[in-house]
Amino acid sequence: MAKKKAEDNAEELKTTEATEEHVDISEEEAEAAMLAMLEGDQGLEQNDEPSINASVADFPQFDASVKKGLWGDDKLEFLKDLQLNVYIEMGRTKMQIKDILELERGYVIELEKLASEPVDVFVNNKKIAEGEVVVIDKHFGIRITNLLETSERISGIK
Repeated sequence: MAKKKAEDNAEELKTTEATEEHVDISEEEAEAAMLAMLEGDQGLEQNDEPSINASVADFPQFDASVKKGLWGDDKLEFLKDLQLNVYIEMGRTKMQIKDILELERGYVIELEKLASEPVDVFVNNKKIAEGEVVVIDKHFGIRITNLLETSERISGIK
């Protein structure tokens, strides 16, 4: 009987040693075991709540009117050298394919817009203004007569 008990103890010791080397437990069980160990180290009882030390962060006041950025006096300075597509739309019309194929030199295409109406100014396919056509030293130009509201110009950018 004593021999049997010694063999059982030896077997249990081998199992314990093997278990200490590699234990398969779930994540939740591991987390619970770690929490229990931490509570045991801190001397907390189950009903005690851990104390939390906290303080209010002190941040400097933000002034939205300041336009200074990281790279200079103006936040938009680094954007000023970007090139954008600008085009002027004098008017539109619809034509059938047979009429387009018959186009020749000197053919006049009638537009829906009247000559007295302002032309539309587009920047990157977004209408930003209206103006009138002017001629300056044999070159066409546009005199801006009406800018769209800022809220309309920046809508869709966000």
